[in-house]
Amino acid sequence: MFKSAYLQRVYAEVSQRYKDQPEFLQAVEEFFDAMDVLVEKEPNIEKYSIMERIVEPERIIRFRVVWTDDSGKIQVNRAMRVQFNSAIGPYKGGIRFAPNVNESICKFLGFEQTFKNSLTGLPMGGAKGGADFDPTGKSDQEIMTFCQSFMSELYAHVGPNYDVPAGDFGVGAREIGYMFGFYKKIVNQWNGVFTSKGIASGGSLGRSEATGYGVCYFAQEMLRAYRNDTFQGKRVIISGAGKVGWMAAQKATELGAKVVAMSDIKGVIHDENGIDLGLILRLQKQSPAVMDQYRQTHPEAIFNPDPKSIWTIPCDIAMPCATQNEIYLPSAEALVKNGCWMVVEGANMPTTLDATRYFVDKGILFAPGKAANAGGVAVSGLEMSQNAMHLNWTFEEVDAKLKQIMAGIFKKADEASMKYTGTHNLVIGANIAGFMKVYQAMLEQGTL
Repeated sequence: MFKSAYLQRVYAEVSQRYKDQPEFLQAVEEFFDAMDVLVEKEPNIEKYSIMERIVEPERIIRFRVVWTDDSGKIQVNRAMRVQFNSAIGPYKGGIRFAPNVNESICKFLGFEQTFKNSLTGLPMGGAKGGADFDPTGKSDQEIMTFCQSFMSELYAHVGPNYDVPAGDFGVGAREIGYMFGFYKKIVNQWNGVFTSKGIASGGSLGRSEATGYGVCYFAQEMLRAYRNDTFQGKRVIISGAGKVGWMAAQKATELGAKVVAMSDIKGVIHDENGIDLGLILRLQKQSPAVMDQYRQTHPEAIFNPDPKSIWTIPCDIAMPCATQNEIYLPSAEALVKNGCWMVVEGANMPTTLDATRYFVDKGILFAPGKAANAGGVAVSGLEMSQNAMHLNWTFEEVDAKLKQIMAGIFKKADEASMKYTGTHNLVIGANIAGFMKVYQAMLEQGTL
């Protein structure tokens, strides 16, 4: 698996200890794959047990959330906050509300967040958390009640210079607003403890667009550097019709691409003339039968109820923006067979290890999520700065800073890959570039 005996030993220990945590082990294995070219050149990594320390969260806070639904029934959910690494700054990472939230998923996300945050160049450590609460179908009152109960437990473990949560899957500006409002009441002060807030509550312009836009800005850098090319005329497919997918589709279209297919949990819409994004957004506000109504005005469009079928559609660029492990090896093979030559991850770890290795082996331009989707947390970092200085930047100012940060992330990842492998392997480059800053800080701060 790994050439390094040190990495083999540490991974064996971790995989035995956490054998019931597949998502976390997958993230560690991908990270160790990249570290294999580094550990022999950096003997202090083994000497100071850096890998043993970096794969263990600094702490995990677990708690129950007791709340009352609209019918008066008392409900109980399980929640946690994984504070993974604070070597380079206060913990920073989202809160996720979804039925499948568990320790494995929170640890994988917090682990990835540590290196993603490092890549932005901003002083932010890595964390993640959430609850197995499903906001789907809940009333505003129920969601507010849950968020306030959630915050009554978490408030003592977060703060603007300690741990700064943000939104994630199932947690948007509404949920952040409810949690922030309750936190503010408990601690009796207004501070930047949350990012992804609504604009009126101190949120940053450009935050809702940041992850999707950042994916495209990173891809733009790859196209320029590796092909002397642009998005102009490229056929793009995007999975996930949430905020990241839609914003990526809008920016890719603005940059000259043609988005020929998009998917959500209901299926895939494929329009070779280019998806009419404006029409779909209007239809979403009017009716759940979006696909049927879309085809009334675009009869050439094809609908497939299987979301996975999107990976069989011919394209130049694929952007998986839905969730972890949505591209398995057969889907990767289908993409390459049908002409895809570039994959840019908009979600966290949406490609399995086998599929990632296949893309790299086939020479596909591949942008790993910890680099390509760092735009969201980058603008969250900018929101922290605005809150601390009591300033508001314009959308144009934030967008310009986002472009600069994404270009910097690409440059760091590419330079690290060239230095240690002599190739443009951004999977290895992003991992090494993200790790080196954390590693140096850990050395400087001792072994406690």
